[in-house]
Amino acid sequence: MADVAEQRVEETGEPDGLERLWTPHRMTYITGVDRPEGGYEQPAGCPFCQAPGRSGAETLVVARGELVFAVLNLYPYNPGHLLICPYRHVADYTELTEDETVELAAFTRTAMRVVRTVSRPHGFNLGMNQGSVAGAGIAAHLHQHVVPRWGGDANFMPIVGRTKVLPQLLTDTRIMLSDAWPAA
Repeated sequence: MADVAEQRVEETGEPDGLERLWTPHRMTYITGVDRPEGGYEQPAGCPFCQAPGRSGAETLVVARGELVFAVLNLYPYNPGHLLICPYRHVADYTELTEDETVELAAFTRTAMRVVRTVSRPHGFNLGMNQGSVAGAGIAAHLHQHVVPRWGGDANFMPIVGRTKVLPQLLTDTRIMLSDAWPAA
């Protein structure tokens, strides 16, 4: 038995008393291995252009409007982290039509109401990262973040462990939010 313990120390290093939370699904995002060869610049490679044509369960789409839709973030900051996207492949907020701007705002408000009903957050972060230099992972297709927040939800894990603990599966979150979204 001691030989096994010694081998484990050789393979993994000295025990340090820390618990580990493994989040291997994040490596896809970090390494970018799932990015299309031509990038996200063209609609053919853009997940936000592809999502509306697929089923909600397959793409995490929560609700569809006439000009915009709501989809769960595949790499959420918190459970219920939604993205409000225009169907049209536009990169900049100033490129939206008046009708798209109005529906995007209405969907953002509805998203907040629905998440409040389902998850009872204490607050929200709303925002858009315009351009990759501003932090947009998919800069070619505009998307509004709706991130529910709870007191104490930001702890040492993202800062020290560079890990976010999410207590709910994305498919479960999608079902709860879709069921609570008002009919068009």
